[in-house]
Amino acid sequence: MTPSRYRVVERTPETGDTVTLALEPVDEPLPVFRPGQFAMLYVFGVGEVPISVSGRYGVAGLSHTIRAVGATSGALCRAEPGGMLGVRGPFGRGWELPGPAGADLVVVAGGLGLAPLRPVIRHAIADRDRYRRVAVLVGARTPDDLLYPDEYDAWRAAGLDVFATVDRATTDWTGRVGVVTALSDRLDIRPADTVAFVCGPEIMMRFAARCLTGLGVPAGRVWLSLERNMHCGLGHCGHCQLGPLLICRDGPVVGYDEAGPLLSVKEL
Repeated sequence: MTPSRYRVVERTPETGDTVTLALEPVDEPLPVFRPGQFAMLYVFGVGEVPISVSGRYGVAGLSHTIRAVGATSGALCRAEPGGMLGVRGPFGRGWELPGPAGADLVVVAGGLGLAPLRPVIRHAIADRDRYRRVAVLVGARTPDDLLYPDEYDAWRAAGLDVFATVDRATTDWTGRVGVVTALSDRLDIRPADTVAFVCGPEIMMRFAARCLTGLGVPAGRVWLSLERNMHCGLGHCGHCQLGPLLICRDGPVVGYDEAGPLLSVKEL
């Protein structure tokens, strides 16, 4: 429960309300975070929020992409190099990596959901020969809200199929317009041999998972990163309960075969 001190070493603006912070440990480094796990980031004197890891920084550092939506996340977004933050973790269940040899991988990201999926993409690039096809489907509200757009060409050069769509186009946007699930027509996969990783707004994940299973991807191979109001990170406080699951402990990554029935219950 005691935060370790980490220093902000880089601050990279991503969109109008989103930044990426690179952190290095001041105290003993925390254990290595697996892709899909999250940290509790503490702004001294303000508060603490759960933030997924969007990558490693150096040997022992962390990278987090954060959107300013409240007092604590706003304070995190305003943090400057040299500033000190508290970090607890690693928490939760990460993405099921590596996937089966010879499988197709599909990454479906909506908005900020690309941040916790970025380590999956980097894994796929580093171990590209392990997989047959790797497709990345990215959706955002507008072109200016797309995360990491400068990396897409590098992902394509590494052998990934990358497609992006936006809800509202600008005059200089030449790509697709519409919801991210509409990009499923670009998939060249063998559904029975596919593993999918999905993160974004809950409604988007429900429709993306239904789309993928409708194509024939087994529900147990569709992995969702769920979001609930996590406070303790250890499954003690119960704030993140989703039916029988405590998302900070049993998630955030949960198979659609387990999460699907729970997400269909309005009261949950």
